[in-house]
Amino acid sequence: MDTIQIKDKRFKTFIPEERILKEVDRVADEINRDLAGCNPLFLSILNGSFMFASDLMKRVSIPCEISFVKLASYEGTSSTGCVKELVGLNEDIAGRTVVIVEDIVDTGVTMQRLLEMLKKHNPKEIRIASLLVKPDKLTVDLDINYVAMNIPNDFIVGYGLDYDGLGRNYRDIYTVID
Repeated sequence: MDTIQIKDKRFKTFIPEERILKEVDRVADEINRDLAGCNPLFLSILNGSFMFASDLMKRVSIPCEISFVKLASYEGTSSTGCVKELVGLNEDIAGRTVVIVEDIVDTGVTMQRLLEMLKKHNPKEIRIASLLVKPDKLTVDLDINYVAMNIPNDFIVGYGLDYDGLGRNYRDIYTVID
């Protein structure tokens, strides 16, 4: 599909699935190399990262575990920085290597708050793997260890990313055209 319609907006293909998976392969190779012997715990941030986490985990060949958490906020988690709670962290991460698996980092404020929350649980180290990063929109200094792709500050959907709850199921990533 070259274009899709979701509610009042039309979108065109921006990043095809083939390119996404090529970059996921590269990130997995880096993780396999860097974290061999660490038995990392991957923390996938719901809802948006589920596709990235699934494809990434199929390619990670080192011993590891995965868990899924959700952020609760006062006005959403996309860039408000008003994160108030980490929901679903049932594992003891003390002394562990943790890899946060995120769909997109835009301002970085939410990721910064998440890092602060996780550090209270005394992990050995925390690394970040993000499918997408909007470097021009970052407002905080973050060390994002594994970036599949840097993108411009466009509104996108697909491959786990949504518009008002819709569009997560598309294999490609689309950008808004009107």
